[in-house]
Amino acid sequence: MARIVAVAPALPGNVYAQSEITDTIAPMVTSDPTKQAVLRRLHAGSRVDTRHLVMPIERYRNASTFTQSNDMFIEVATDLAERALRDALAIAGIEPGEVDYLMFTSVTGISAPSIDAILVARLGLRSDVKRVPMYGLGCVAGAAGIARVADYLAGHPDSVAVLIAVELCSLTFQRDDDSTANLVATGLFGDGAAAVIMVGDARAQRMPVTGPDVVDTRSALYPDTESVIGFTASETGFRIILTAQVSDVIEANFGRDASSFLGDNDLGIADIDTWIAHPGGPRVLEQFQSSLGLADGALDNSWRSLAAVGNLSSVSVLHILADELAQTHLPGTTCTLFALGPGVSAELVLLRWPT
Repeated sequence: MARIVAVAPALPGNVYAQSEITDTIAPMVTSDPTKQAVLRRLHAGSRVDTRHLVMPIERYRNASTFTQSNDMFIEVATDLAERALRDALAIAGIEPGEVDYLMFTSVTGISAPSIDAILVARLGLRSDVKRVPMYGLGCVAGAAGIARVADYLAGHPDSVAVLIAVELCSLTFQRDDDSTANLVATGLFGDGAAAVIMVGDARAQRMPVTGPDVVDTRSALYPDTESVIGFTASETGFRIILTAQVSDVIEANFGRDASSFLGDNDLGIADIDTWIAHPGGPRVLEQFQSSLGLADGALDNSWRSLAAVGNLSSVSVLHILADELAQTHLPGTTCTLFALGPGVSAELVLLRWPT
C-alpha cells in the first residue's frame, strides 16, 4: 500500500474577513439593490469567516481580461506550488532529486508548459521525473489525485510520488454577473495550494511512520449530471456552473456508494474514526452528514476549514488532511477522505494508520 508521509498547505498572504470581501465586491457584481441584498444574505449564510486572496482586495475593482488573470495564475500558482512542495519535502525528510513522479492539478487556470514542468528547474527535481498535469476535475481532484498517485505507487513500491494542487478561485471572479451561481460562488471560494508526499510500500517500510496508508480508493461518475457543477469559458474567463442539484446528487447516491465502498473493505460507517469531507458549502456538508448518517460533530474538521479559508476546490481536503496528520493517531485508526466535482463525480479514499 502507498503511504502518505507529509502534507503541506500554502495560502496567499492577503487575508480578509468575509464582510470586507462582501462590501468590496457587491457593487461590482450588481447595481440592483435587491440583488445586492441577496448576495449579502448568501455571503452571510456561507459559514465562511475569512478567505485568502491572491491579490490585495482593492485590485479586484479593476476589470481584468482572461489573459491578464491567467498570467497571474501562472505566476502565483507556481510560487504557491513551490512553497508547498518545499515544505512537504522538508517534513518528509526527502530531497527533491528523490522524487520519481509528480502530479499537478488545478481547474482555475491553464499553462503550457504546465506548472509542474516549471517546478522541475526551480526545485532541482530530476529531468527524468514522470509528470502528469491533470485538469478539469475541480473540487474532486484532491481526493482523486491521492487515489491516482496510489495507483502509480502500487506498481512502483520503491518510488516517491508527489501530488500538488493549486486553486486560485478569486481569479475566476466575474464582474456584472448577478446569476445565483455567481452570487453563491463569490461568497464561498478562496485561494490556496497544498502538496502531498507519498511513497510506495517498500519505501515506507524503510521510513518512520508519519502518516496513513492508502488502503483502497473508489471512483464514481453519476450519469446525466453534467450541468450540475463546472465552468464555462468566456471572454472574461471561467464562469461558474453551480446548481442546487448538488445536494440532490449526494442524497440519491453518496450514502449508498460510501457504504458499498466500506463494505468491500469489511467496514461499516460506524467503523470509521475520522471523516474528511470536501467543504463544498453548508448545504453540501449537511447533506454529506445526512447521507452517511453521521452524528453531529463528525465533520467538524471540514466546517472549521470552511470558516477559516472558504472552499478551496481541490485543495480543501488536502488542507484538512494536513491538520489531521498533525494529530496523534493510534495504530489502526481509520479515515475516509472524499469529495465531489464536475461530472458529477465522486472520489473516496480509505486511509489507515499502520499498526
